[in-house]
Amino acid sequence: MQQRTIGPFTVSAIGLGAMPVSMNNDRELPSRDDAIATVHAALDAGVTFIDTADIYAPSWDEMGHNERIVRDALASWNGDADGILVGTKGGITRTAEKDFGRDGSLAYLRSAVLRSQENLGVDVIDLYQYHRPDRWMVYGEIMQNLKTLQDEGLIRTIGISNASVEEIAIAREVLGEGNLVSVQNEFSPRHPGSYGELRYCDEHGIAFLPWSPLGGTGGGGRTVGERFGVFREIGDAHGVSPQQVVLAWELALSPVVVPIPGARRAASITDSAAAADLVLTDDEVSRCSDAVGIER
Repeated sequence: MQQRTIGPFTVSAIGLGAMPVSMNNDRELPSRDDAIATVHAALDAGVTFIDTADIYAPSWDEMGHNERIVRDALASWNGDADGILVGTKGGITRTAEKDFGRDGSLAYLRSAVLRSQENLGVDVIDLYQYHRPDRWMVYGEIMQNLKTLQDEGLIRTIGISNASVEEIAIAREVLGEGNLVSVQNEFSPRHPGSYGELRYCDEHGIAFLPWSPLGGTGGGGRTVGERFGVFREIGDAHGVSPQQVVLAWELALSPVVVPIPGARRAASITDSAAAADLVLTDDEVSRCSDAVGIER
């Protein structure tokens, strides 16, 4: 598979968003065996980057559910898992009193990192991404908290998620040049609003990881070829799915892009992984961009 970089790591151009096996908009979860089989299918297809988060769980009292599935899938895979990069995220809370709160404090993030280490079965988290801004705190202070955890040796590299250009710039300033390795934002044909952040990452050599790159787990990904006919037309011409065309188009936008399509079935990630080998012409890329409404 085509390779790209996230900080010091070389990874597959297509990653796996593991969230859907633990939570999704359809509220249909696979069995544990099927969830692990989905991760195995990704690895068998050449995927070497898996995205997870501590909050990906069926309910507030099962925090870490997705991280543990990823851990067990890697442990039971019959290949060499040493070259697999697992990135997790923290900073969103889930409690009985308030589901999906925010906490960017040093004390909370340290406790979250330690729990994620246990869930993943590692001593150091290779890529830890701040999940979503805590608007009650100064963003630069949260970045300093992450830097403290890195200095303590708990996390190897730092990324951020759901961030604006201004927040990316703040992270770069606090962490130091080259030390912000990834930005994970929603980006897809139905949600092209993060294209400005993508371009900023391209200018500064920061990996840009589109989440829900096909349009989401509630049917957006399944119907992308119906909503945006150009992806279906180009797919028909190449003999591939419209979903593969979407991912190939995103890859063509910049060498820093590493889409992380979610999957809860093995067949889905196997199809998505094949997009790394699909080469679109400049005209096809322009047609896709025009249909989505972005100017390259």
